[in-house]
Amino acid sequence: MTAPISERLDDLETARTEGRRKMDWAREHMPILASLREEFAESQPFAGEVIGMAMHVEAKTAVLAELLADGGAEVAITGCNPLSTHDDVSAALDAHENVTSYAERGVDDDAYYAAMEAVIEHEPSITVDDGMDLIAAIHEDYPELIDTIVGGCEETTTGVHRLRAMDEDGALEYPVFAVNDTPMKRLFDNVHGTGESALASIAMTTNLSYAGKTVVVGGYGDCGRGVAKKASGQNARVIVTEVDARRALEAHMEGYEVMPMQEAATEGDVFITTTGNRDVITREDFQNMQDGVLLANAGHFDVEIDLVALEEMAAEVTQPRDGIEAYVMPDGRELNVLAEGRLVNLATPVALGHPVEVMDQSFGVQAVCVRELVESAERSSAEESSGDEPRESEEYAPGVHDVPDDLDREVAEIKLAAEGVAFDDLSEAQAEYMGSWQHGT
Repeated sequence: MTAPISERLDDLETARTEGRRKMDWAREHMPILASLREEFAESQPFAGEVIGMAMHVEAKTAVLAELLADGGAEVAITGCNPLSTHDDVSAALDAHENVTSYAERGVDDDAYYAAMEAVIEHEPSITVDDGMDLIAAIHEDYPELIDTIVGGCEETTTGVHRLRAMDEDGALEYPVFAVNDTPMKRLFDNVHGTGESALASIAMTTNLSYAGKTVVVGGYGDCGRGVAKKASGQNARVIVTEVDARRALEAHMEGYEVMPMQEAATEGDVFITTTGNRDVITREDFQNMQDGVLLANAGHFDVEIDLVALEEMAAEVTQPRDGIEAYVMPDGRELNVLAEGRLVNLATPVALGHPVEVMDQSFGVQAVCVRELVESAERSSAEESSGDEPRESEEYAPGVHDVPDDLDREVAEIKLAAEGVAFDDLSEAQAEYMGSWQHGT
């Protein structure tokens, strides 16, 4: 059985002190979670709940986990990527009386999934996921728990894609909020967060500039849009590759060059994939690349760059800097892969993930969605309840659900209040006008 992180570190107290220092800095810059913490600490909305989390365990995520714990929940958490955990933060989080953290950096696949199972053994009544591995493991290996799970929340694009496919197959057996798709997450986290953090992580890992370089962005969804915008702002030439005609046209109309990846492969200095799909950069592309290119993935899983083919092609693999593997081709060209092709903004040795303010918004949405799941179950069982009956919500059937708009707006209003920003309300006449079809010319 996997032990909590506190039982696996040599210098636990030092780790906890440093982890707490990181968390305290993040907390100071997360006014949304601060407001919700005040509310939750008083109302204890999660009393009696067990919340299982599979997330990137770093300082900002730890602030969310402690918020849920301070609201009365028992929280069990592990990582959602083998290279994104900060062990000191995991240790500090494990010191909370209502939190057990199993997350550890650099584990192999067996240890990664064993930690996931350790979280599930707490028998969560709510899941909070980033990538859907936790939900998948419950459905595949612990289906007996499903009847007692109120619902879940999914953080990222890849996880929502997987969930929608699961839902279409009729295999998703409890309700899950698609947190990734709500405006307060998508418009800020995906665009600004991914754009800023991916480029920052690449720059810090390589100590190289973007100015004058050609940056190839694989995919022009929200994340790709953010990467392209931020790279352009750092004086790079930006090329976009796409499989969707409308997104390709959008990138073209935004002023970027658009071409197939095989053509872009001959042009690029830096390649950043953002699709959530596999085989975005393949063997044929590697054959056409220039010496010294940088290859990075900003998608959740390490499948966007075909590393199996790259390793087969390479004469040798070296490590010129921490977090970089140079695949040396037989002709002498070196193709440099960052963070083992994993999520570059979280998996390089210097990675810190998205800016604190951005994650405050995303995790604010996560927190109010968890509250909504609990309150929905309570509303449904208000008339009669039994400890032996499944905890079902009449409002949210099994499947993927959009985040209720009033919850998203609540988070936005907390943020604006914290920033001292005032905004207008509709007048009665305006509200009536917008809600009527009878007003004409």
